[in-house]
Amino acid sequence: MKITAIKVKTRYWPPGTDHVHEIVEAVKEILQDGDIVTISEKAISTAMGNLIDESHIKPGWLAKLLVSFWMRRLWGGPFGKLAKLREHTKARLKNYPLNEGAAHKQVALEHVGLLQALRHYSEGGIDASNLPYSYVCLPLEDPKLIADSIHSALEAIGKHLSTIIVDGDTTYSKRNLHMAPRRVPIPGIIHKGGFLTFLLGRKLDFTARSTPLAVSGAVRNPDFLLTLANVSHRARGHGAGRTVWDMARSLGVGLTDVTWEMLRLVDHYPIAILRVEE
Repeated sequence: MKITAIKVKTRYWPPGTDHVHEIVEAVKEILQDGDIVTISEKAISTAMGNLIDESHIKPGWLAKLLVSFWMRRLWGGPFGKLAKLREHTKARLKNYPLNEGAAHKQVALEHVGLLQALRHYSEGGIDASNLPYSYVCLPLEDPKLIADSIHSALEAIGKHLSTIIVDGDTTYSKRNLHMAPRRVPIPGIIHKGGFLTFLLGRKLDFTARSTPLAVSGAVRNPDFLLTLANVSHRARGHGAGRTVWDMARSLGVGLTDVTWEMLRLVDHYPIAILRVEE
């Protein structure tokens, strides 16, 4: 089987963007029958204004403890070693920012719960990369409903296709066992372990692939969906940076000094069209 990926460049989608219109306009001259249109969850959620400014968050004692002990000492130490994290990642975790980090953990505790807040990044789908200042993006509440609306708009232009919303966070697989660290409403992908899923998947060298959050169309097999999500994520790239640290470094500013104007100057590829040949 051969999968061809066509990444589609668009402008940056700030809050208030009609993402369905943007997607249709971006792909309507490229689409063929049978295509699989994949879209970044992050881009959709940002366009919908699903954001929180963490500079206004007052962290509680548990959020502060998660930063000072859990993140700096455990993830920066034994957990990082157990999960086979890279040395520069462990170094960043050992120096995890106290104030900004505590506000971030408070948001995670309030919106995705303790098991997700115990993760060292992408807690329950919360993401700070490719966003300005102290904003973070929350996960979509109903990705299936959104995938269906995008799919309907695309089929209205006369093409028969499938639509998938993709999160770059990894699901871990061993044969027919597929474990996602966050909740994924797709049959065949389990999501009970939170941070433990990440630790086990990394330690046991399970296959790591990007996560399909919702599908609208003919594709149903979870293993195939994971492969498609992974191809999509690799093709689309990371915009201004894979992490908030990478983004700030690439733009030459501090962690909370990125602006909307800077992000608009970066090449963005929130969409990838996949074509499968037997």
